[in-house]
Amino acid sequence: MMSMNKTPRSNRTHIGLFGRRNVGKSSVINALTNQNISLVSDQLGTTTDPVFKSMEILPLGPVVLIDTAGIDDVGELGELRVSRTYDVINKTDIGLVIFDVNQDEFTDELNLIKEFKKRKKQYLLIANKLDTVDKEIEYADIFKKDKIHFVSASSKKGIEELKEAIGKTLQIEEDKFRIVGDLINPGDIIVLVTPIDKAAPKGRLILPQQQTIRDILESDAIAVVTKEHELRETLDKLGTKPKLVITDSQAFLKVSADVPKDITLTSFSILFARNKGDLLELVKGAKAIDNLESGDKILVSEGCTHHRQSDDIGTVKIPRWLRQYTGKDFNFVYSAGYSFPKEMDDVKLVIHCGACMLNKSEMMYRIEQVKDMNIPIVNYGVLISYVQGIFERALEPFPLAKMIYDEE
Repeated sequence: MMSMNKTPRSNRTHIGLFGRRNVGKSSVINALTNQNISLVSDQLGTTTDPVFKSMEILPLGPVVLIDTAGIDDVGELGELRVSRTYDVINKTDIGLVIFDVNQDEFTDELNLIKEFKKRKKQYLLIANKLDTVDKEIEYADIFKKDKIHFVSASSKKGIEELKEAIGKTLQIEEDKFRIVGDLINPGDIIVLVTPIDKAAPKGRLILPQQQTIRDILESDAIAVVTKEHELRETLDKLGTKPKLVITDSQAFLKVSADVPKDITLTSFSILFARNKGDLLELVKGAKAIDNLESGDKILVSEGCTHHRQSDDIGTVKIPRWLRQYTGKDFNFVYSAGYSFPKEMDDVKLVIHCGACMLNKSEMMYRIEQVKDMNIPIVNYGVLISYVQGIFERALEPFPLAKMIYDEE
């Protein structure tokens, strides 16, 4: 079970380190963390696959450092490693593009920078091994207006300045990862309806539930957790009206019937759609359901792999609910993991999971991908509340999303 005192990986700032083989990416990680956590060797290609390391770095706070394979790797396996390195860009909040201060050719670095710009990702340029030259070198004719940060990972010269530059570039805000905290006040009572999920290991709440509880507690509000069948009794025994009820999407219909209309109600999935992605775009995706035709291909995509249950939400429940809502039969295809299928031309709708295991950068990249293909996208929770006829109520805390829903 995730510790309530530990920041989940998906909520940490993701910092990717990119560059050629042997430019000192792993050494920079060790210097940033002040620990020998990455293997360092003079041999080319020591790091072969992306390595994710969750750390606490002052003044940046909880981060994930991603050590990647060299962008100049060669051979069939090398090309695969480079491809995986480029995939890491999707997960990063900021990339550190590292090169050797002694090198005089920069094609690989310039191609990498183009990719960062194309994917709208922030990056910093790092000239490593400053201890091997007499003075800083001028790179303006190569990297134009990009500032170069000179460091020596071995002597740690320039490392503290690099940390400050990362922080300034990210403009890290305390409320960056608020799930519900901006909607409530200290002392408010928040009721969380959490059916026992068969996909969660015995005795555990699933991750979105844990994270929401923590956010409520950090807001000095009161979290009351109950199951859907005990909700009405819970509300009666409270003796005071809660500020907000948050429910698992799969229990939304019953919960909506049990929660009085003067109490605001929403779902974990809608909160996370706003927290992890673009709620406005997902609302547009929900409305696109009404335009689907029989036989249309629908991609159901999950950000992680898990053991599917007999009543799995993605493969069983959502197809059933869509058939019931539309009266039509569709061609459902499925994907799980880091990327969408290569062939997306005839997909009419993407239905994505709640992305509890993805960080915001990766989820936003996925949304942008399908937007570029002119394919609407919706997530599980938004879809469920839409087809069950309770979407309007679930959007009450979010006026902009509600306005898009109300548009003809």
